[in-house]
Amino acid sequence: MSQQYPALLVVVPLLSAMIISIAGWVNKRWCFPIAVAALGVAACSSVGLLLQVLDQGKVIYLMGGWPPPMGIAYYIDHLNGLVLPVVSIVALLNLIAAKKSIEQQFPDKIGPFYSLYVLMVAGLLGIVATGDAFNLYVLLEIAALTGYGLLAMGEERAPLATLNYLYMGTIGACFYLLGVGYLYIVTGSLNMVDIAGILPDLYQSKAVLAAFIICMVGVWLKMAFFPLHAWLPNAYTYASSAATGLIAPLVTKVMIYVMIRLMLTVFTPAFVFSFLNVSDAIVWLAVIAIVTGGVLALAERDLKKMLAYIIVAEVGYMVGGAWLGNRDGMTGAILHIVNDALMTLCVFLVVGNIVYKVKSYAFENLQGLFRKMPFTMGAFVIGAMSIIGVPPTCGFFSKWYLITGAIAAGHYAFMAALLFSSLVSVVLFFRVFEICFHEPFSDNHGHDHHSEAMDEAPLSMLVPLLIVAATLIVVGLYTGVIVNQIIQFAIPASLV
Repeated sequence: MSQQYPALLVVVPLLSAMIISIAGWVNKRWCFPIAVAALGVAACSSVGLLLQVLDQGKVIYLMGGWPPPMGIAYYIDHLNGLVLPVVSIVALLNLIAAKKSIEQQFPDKIGPFYSLYVLMVAGLLGIVATGDAFNLYVLLEIAALTGYGLLAMGEERAPLATLNYLYMGTIGACFYLLGVGYLYIVTGSLNMVDIAGILPDLYQSKAVLAAFIICMVGVWLKMAFFPLHAWLPNAYTYASSAATGLIAPLVTKVMIYVMIRLMLTVFTPAFVFSFLNVSDAIVWLAVIAIVTGGVLALAERDLKKMLAYIIVAEVGYMVGGAWLGNRDGMTGAILHIVNDALMTLCVFLVVGNIVYKVKSYAFENLQGLFRKMPFTMGAFVIGAMSIIGVPPTCGFFSKWYLITGAIAAGHYAFMAALLFSSLVSVVLFFRVFEICFHEPFSDNHGHDHHSEAMDEAPLSMLVPLLIVAATLIVVGLYTGVIVNQIIQFAIPASLV
């Protein structure tokens, strides 16, 4: 059984999506248990794979038994061995938490929603697991097309915001595919490990340079790296809580993983950091992304869009860290993939609970929430502290590595941007806390007793949220184990 983990990761959700689609016609109540079972299998497989990698090193799985370069191979090493459990567990927790809001928002579309949801997770897991550059494009499109469907099912403005995302996302995917095409012309292979072995003799080739630039631009578009971020704020804001709870924590982080995979495994650090001389410029772009994301978040008057702009800044953290060109920076970037996925899930689950009860996420409607929804707001405080970077939450430790990497690289502007971002996050979140603590008063300035009663979200929404909030602290406390046992083996020895 353990030999088939890489196949189960993708095949079970893929087939389950089809079964859910049929179940939606027969009996809608079957859809949720099938979806949970499918993602449960994927989560168990991904954890099993991580344990296998820790025990015996890289796991190679040949799809259908065909050896590369003709066949598709799944390579699971320490890098994607860490990311796979994050993707599958985040998706599973959000699915359980979102059950009530899906039933409330889409009573007629339960089957299609769960079907798209599970199919998207299959795409994301495939992107992380595959060792084939073209297969990655196919899985990218599976994840993207289902993502467009999930986002478009939101509020009135959601279809238009999603159309904007569709245009930008399609351009990004086309760029990536074009880059892979150039690589194939030059190397004659689509297998990532193969390409990495062939490329050192071809570093001087203009086609390899073009392939790298085009692939990077495509991936940056997909991850909403400033200034290619224009699709993200509206797409995330107007989508349903269930959709943003999946897409906001995972899509940008999976694309960061793809960028790091291209840098470390396909083009190799020797080409990226020694042969090309662009690292400094890209870190400066990351600095602009962090500062701009923070400033744009400050201008917002509703919680969901504010969080969307925080994601734009967080993408800058990870891109900047990866391009510092040293071990601490790359450690911080990889660790932040894990931490940011959990932090973003935490705050978007909170938004889901608020929308379920209050039917709004505008600041003026959040008054008195600490009294009404104490557990939800308690989790929000932990999520906020992690995004700000307060120890012992996990957000502090990845930021610490990023700052250490910036100092080692002599890039003090990046360090300043990280500190600025933390200060902006303090302002952003404490402004929200102030509003949520503020008691609503009735016209006669007496207390409106109806609004003071505790009115917490259902348990099925609270329990996953509290698990995620606790995980933010646990992951923070176990950062040393994650870095020493996993991440240090994911980074090539050539990065000092």
